[in-house]
Order: sequence, then C-alpha cells, then structure tokens
Amino acid sequence: MSETLAPTPGQTIGPFFHDALPYGGDSFLVPAGSAGAVRLHGTVRDGNGAPVPDALVEIRQADPAGRAPLVEGSLRRDGRFTGWGRSATDASGRFAFTTVEPGRPADGHGAGGAAFFSVVVFARGLLDRLFTRAYLPGESDPFLAGLPADEARTLQAVREADGGLRFDIHLQGERETVFLRYPRHDG
Repeated sequence: MSETLAPTPGQTIGPFFHDALPYGGDSFLVPAGSAGAVRLHGTVRDGNGAPVPDALVEIRQADPAGRAPLVEGSLRRDGRFTGWGRSATDASGRFAFTTVEPGRPADGHGAGGAAFFSVVVFARGLLDRLFTRAYLPGESDPFLAGLPADEARTLQAVREADGGLRFDIHLQGERETVFLRYPRHDG
C-alpha cells in the first residue's frame, strides 16, 4: 500500500468505554457504612444542561489526615485506602462515590492548602480528559480565592442534609465547571 492514511484522534472515547473501564467496587474507596464514610455524588451535564449518560468520572484524594496514599489504584479492592476511584454515569448522568472526606494537605505536601477531591471527566465528544477539583464546603486556598465568585462556586461541593456531598459537573455553558490544565497533560 503506497498511500499514507490520515491519523485519527487516539483519545476519542465514545460511549463504548462503559463496557471496558468500570469494574466491581470501582466507586467504593471505602466500604459503605465504614466509619467516616461519605457519599460524593452529582450529575454530569452538557452545554444545554442535559445529563450526559455515558461519561466516566474519576477521583483522586488525600486521606482524612491530608496524606496522599502511596498505594497504587487497584482493580481489586483489598481494604487498603488508595485514594482513587472511578464511577460511570447512569442513564440520568449521575455518578456517585463512597469515600472519606480528604483532610487538608499534610505538612510538606502543600500545607495551608484546602481539602479537595481531584476530579477527572471522560465523556463523548472530548478528545482528552478534563481535570477539575471539588473543594469541601467552606474550604478555600489561594487558587480558589483568586477566581471570580461565580467560577469559584463551580468548584465547591455542597453539603446535603444527610451529610453527603453534591458536586455537579457542567461541561460547557453558563454554569460551566472550571477545568484545569496541567503542564504534563497539554494536548
């Protein structure tokens, strides 16, 4: 074959990833009913506010003492807190994790910073993943404080009456979540 084929986007992840990436226990960073367990949940929405039924949300977080676990994520949950989880959205765009609230970063790891979940979103129409943060209610740090109030609100989880945390993700539009860019992930 003498002709050269044009490259296609390698990161395209259409709705088929629900078949390969989720695994048993993926959204349970701690067992339900564990001491200190909290539900972090929300809905992924597109630019028109419609739910995205085929997104995948991942979180990485510190433990309650503010230490980033050095345990690698695992496809088999063995009781060790890895600080990492994955949740596919359902037909209504909802995702949920059972985890613990992260503590403020421990000394030597961003001391003085705020407690937050690092959040990654994969969804149809995205050529690459999106990075954001879900700050615990009432938390702030220089980054969050430097944003206009309406943008900072998109990064704040909301405490619900049952103690759970709600964090909705808007991919575009008036209520678009603030997304972050990391130098090693520029695409």
